Amino acid sequence: MAGNRHTIILMQTSHNRATRTFMDYESIGHAMDGICGLYERKLKELNPASRNITYDIEDLYNFIDGLTDLSALVYDPSIQAYLPNDRQWIRQRMFGHLRKLAH
Repeated sequence: MAGNRHTIILMQTSHNRATRTFMDYESIGHAMDGICGLYERKLKELNPASRNITYDIEDLYNFIDGLTDLSALVYDPSIQAYLPNDRQWIRQRMFGHLRKLAH
């Protein structure tokens, strides 16, 4: 299945190069969950008194777009290599992933 491909998220949260980091996941879906988790942790930091924090896809897109850099390397077994995907690809996968979770 295409969704079960090892995925590495490359991220830089600010213009400071020291904020470059990566996270790896067993699948594209887990990677999307990981990005949501990062956003949720940021919301909790910004709203420490709130017990229930809600957000919509636009809020999540603003978070994704606000990162200095964000890309995904997805393993393609047919060529035994990682293929790079940009922020727009991540946004599209995120929308599909969240839509699937909502149903």
